Amino acid sequence: MGSETLVAPGARLVGSVEGRVLEGAGLRREIDRVKTALDRLPGGAVASRTAPCLPSVLRLLAAFETGRPILLVPPRLSAGQAATLAEAFGLRAVLGLDDVEPVREEPPAGFRVDDDPELSGWVRSGRLDVTPHDDLALLLTTSGSTGAAKAVRLSAGAVRANAVSIGQALGIDGRQVAPTSLPLHYSYGLSVLTSHLLVGATVVLCDGGVLSPRFWRAVDEHGATSLAGVPHTYETLDGIRWRPGRNPTLRTLTQAGGRLAPRLVRRFGELAEADGLRMFVMYGQTEATARMTVLPAERLKDKLGSVGLPIPGGRVDIDDGEVVYHGPNVMLGYAEGPEDLARGDELGGTLRTGDLGRLDEEGFLWLTGRRSRVGKVFGTRVDLDVVERALDDVGPVAALDADDRVAVWSASGAGEDEVRARLVREFGLPRAGFLVHHVTALPRLPNGKIDYQRLRATDPGRTR
Repeated sequence: MGSETLVAPGARLVGSVEGRVLEGAGLRREIDRVKTALDRLPGGAVASRTAPCLPSVLRLLAAFETGRPILLVPPRLSAGQAATLAEAFGLRAVLGLDDVEPVREEPPAGFRVDDDPELSGWVRSGRLDVTPHDDLALLLTTSGSTGAAKAVRLSAGAVRANAVSIGQALGIDGRQVAPTSLPLHYSYGLSVLTSHLLVGATVVLCDGGVLSPRFWRAVDEHGATSLAGVPHTYETLDGIRWRPGRNPTLRTLTQAGGRLAPRLVRRFGELAEADGLRMFVMYGQTEATARMTVLPAERLKDKLGSVGLPIPGGRVDIDDGEVVYHGPNVMLGYAEGPEDLARGDELGGTLRTGDLGRLDEEGFLWLTGRRSRVGKVFGTRVDLDVVERALDDVGPVAALDADDRVAVWSASGAGEDEVRARLVREFGLPRAGFLVHHVTALPRLPNGKIDYQRLRATDPGRTR
C-alpha cells in the first residue's frame, strides 16, 4: 500500500482560483503534507468533496499514495448527503467540507469535527466493522449522481493503467496543458487529470464550465492545449457558435461520456481540422476507470459514428451482441455497502458493458444500443437509443418507456407534431404510441449526461 503515485517529475498543478502554481519539489511537499494528515487518521475509506481546486486535488493524490481508499463526491454535496454516504459505505471520514461552500452543520452521530485544515471534515470515532481490501484505491459513483448508494471499486493499478493508455492513445506528453472542463468526481474528468499528471504535463484547475468567462480566461492565460467535453459540452458550444480558433493555443478536442450526434461530430471535426486541431471521439465507462476505445483523429471522417479502437492494453469482443471489454483498467466490482469494501477482484479484467455493438473488418467498434434501454409501443419492442438517434438532427432529445408507449422529451426548436410525425415515419408505428413533450432544457447530471431518473419521476402521460 502507498507505493503508487500519479505525479511524474515535471507535473504542474495550476490553481486558477487560488492564483498558485505547484510543481517539482513544491508540489511534492504539498502532497506529503496532506499524506501526513491522512496517516494520522485511523484506518478506513474516506469520502472527499472534490472540486477543481488545489486542496481537493492534493487530498486525492495524497490518498492514492498512502493507499487510503477515497470516494470522490460532488463539491457541493450537502451535509445530509455526506452523512448518508458515510453510513452507506462505512466510511472513516468525510473530508473537504471547507473546500467550497463550507458545511457548518454539526456532524452526524458517531462523528466529530476534525480541525486539521488539510482535511476539513468529519471523522468517525470508534472501530469500523470492515477493513477495506488492500487493492482498493478509489470509489466512484457510476452516474455522477449521489442518489443511489452504489459505487465502482477501482484499484490503483487500474487507475494508472488507464492513465498510461490514454496518454499513449492521445499522444499526451509533458508539453500539454489541460484545463478541468469536467467534474473531477466523474471518471472522464478524473481521467484528464491523471493522464496528464502521470506524464509530467500541466493541469489547470478551472472553476466553471464552457459558459463561464472565467474558464476561457484561464484557457488563454495558461495556454491550454486541449479541451475535453461530453455531448452536452459540444451541444452548448454549438449553441454559442464557438470555434477552436478563438483560443489559439488549443490543439486537441476530445469527446466521451455518451453518444454525440454525428452531425456535431462532423461539425466539430471540420472546425478542428480548419484550425489545425485534432478531434478524438472516445467510449468508456466508470467501470473501466474511464475510457476503453479511442477513434483516431485521422479516421474521424471515414469512420463517422464509430467509437474507435481499443486503447493500448485493452481488447474488445462482441458476445451475443454485447460489447465485452478486457483490460487492466477494469474495476474490481461494485460496492453497495460497507462489507463490499473488503472484497477483492471479482471480474478478473473482463467487463460486460451492457452496451450493444459490432466490430467492423478493421476492428473499429460501433455501438448500436443498450440492453436495458428498450421500450414497447403497443407490444412492439423499440430500442430507445435508436429513437434518440432518429432525432439526431432535431436537437437534444431523451426517450423513455411509458406504459406500452415511448415518451420523448425534446429541447429542440421542433414542434411536438413534427417530432411525432418523424417518429411515425421512422418506425411505422401509430402516432398514439409516442408521447412528445417540449422542454426548455433536458435535466442533466453533474457529468453532463441526461438525468433519466428525473425525467422518469415526471408524469409521461401529462402531454399527448
